[in-house]
Amino acid sequence: MRLVRISDVRKKELRRAAFEVLQREGMAGATLEKVAAHAGASKGIVLHYFANKQELFEHAMREANTALRDAVVARLNRAVTPRERLEAIIEGNFEERFFQPSICHAWLSLCAEVPREPQLARIQKVIHARMRSNLMSALIALLPKNECEHVALAITALIDGLWLRLGLQSNGFTREDALQQMRDYLACRLPHNIS
Repeated sequence: MRLVRISDVRKKELRRAAFEVLQREGMAGATLEKVAAHAGASKGIVLHYFANKQELFEHAMREANTALRDAVVARLNRAVTPRERLEAIIEGNFEERFFQPSICHAWLSLCAEVPREPQLARIQKVIHARMRSNLMSALIALLPKNECEHVALAITALIDGLWLRLGLQSNGFTREDALQQMRDYLACRLPHNIS
């Protein structure tokens, strides 16, 4: 059995606290002091593990995206057909525990920092590359090759847009609404006779 170091446990607690503060306060309102208070620690403890606010929130973003990635991978592992793979990717990106107004607010806050923070930009680039790769692996069996890239980009843009919508207008917009938008797009874009 692998022993877990106390420092690893503490870092994980601080990353989670940072993401929770980010959900409530946004990037502009999130401070190391608020993260420390939320985690039941001092600002000094936070700075012991993370060099600054940017590094802490970079790690929080990585952890949040790892959880989302794992949800998608778990669904992909159960998918058999290309169509099921596509549905797994889409449904995983709208999993109820993630597709919440507060999480969408935090995601928007972090995305707003991407142009100014090279580390966040790198994380975003990896996320988009992974999404493209997953989508292409399903689409290549469903569409002519020359259409796959276009459809993958459209699906990604629609997913991002629906997350943006929930982040900006939380009341009345649901996971089911988002999934229906995706189904409507796919019904128009994919052949009906392919599984």
